[in-house]
Amino acid sequence: MIKVILTRITSLFLVLAAISVLVFLIFFATPGVDPAARIAGRNADQQTLIQVRHSFGLDKPIPLRYLSMMNHLFIQRDLTSYVNRGTKVIPELLSTIPATLSLVVGASIIWLLMSVVLGIKAASSKRKWIDPLISVLGIVGVSIPVYWLGEVVNLITQSKLHDSIFHWLPPLGYVGITSDPVQWFLHLIFPWITLSILYTGIYIRVLRSEILTAMTEDFVKTERAKGAGEKRILYRHAFRMSLLSIVSLFGLDFGALVGGSALLTEVVFNIHGIGKLTFDSLQNFDLPVIMATVIYASFFVVLANAIVDIVYAWLDPRVRYE
Repeated sequence: MIKVILTRITSLFLVLAAISVLVFLIFFATPGVDPAARIAGRNADQQTLIQVRHSFGLDKPIPLRYLSMMNHLFIQRDLTSYVNRGTKVIPELLSTIPATLSLVVGASIIWLLMSVVLGIKAASSKRKWIDPLISVLGIVGVSIPVYWLGEVVNLITQSKLHDSIFHWLPPLGYVGITSDPVQWFLHLIFPWITLSILYTGIYIRVLRSEILTAMTEDFVKTERAKGAGEKRILYRHAFRMSLLSIVSLFGLDFGALVGGSALLTEVVFNIHGIGKLTFDSLQNFDLPVIMATVIYASFFVVLANAIVDIVYAWLDPRVRYE
């Protein structure tokens, strides 16, 4: 087990290093890309461009520019934005993380609980009316675009019915949990529900399929032959085996969402998280912020994969010896 953990941690740092180099080359070494022109603004003369390149170190060889940016980003932590002069990238990035984590953690708790309950119910109710009903609800959840659902929710809660049923709901935005826990919860309750509906639909279908597959395995037939009840087989054996797929899927989804994939939900509900910051930096071509957000997103995705591998090895001992 220790070998598995050390291998995954080593792989994590190697992958992050490779991603940082790749992203840097895309934005700084691609032919035709001139960050100095974006910084200096339109119609800047040649002398101004030369001064900007020298001021931001853009006239140095590419390897030195890469090392310099990594030094300012990770060691000195004083890398500044190209667009908002004087604004440090790391504090700006860190200020958005609590909002994204609050959104994703809350939504993931909802979709895991709902998908486990409904997935088990659907699998245990095969050939009954409730199974196709839950399956249809899962398909609907997968099919509804998050941004459309979010706009409909806002139309109902913030406009049409805000003065009557939803008068208790605050305006769109985000309030930190340390500032006001009640307002934090009220601001996030509908973003949580909106984001969780998509993943609930996906996880229901996956869990139902995995449980039904596990129920046909030889070890389940052996348990039946020994006289084990269907509930015991379902919860102790089939559901436990199905957790392997759910763990893998959840790790990938959670890492991607924390890394910025919850962008549409953040934009619709005016939550200034990491996804919104990444989107704004791409719009403004703010390269230091882009570098920081991409590396941050990559870190969470790779970290989630590493944790999934470790948990997978813990759940299935056969993985430890591969």
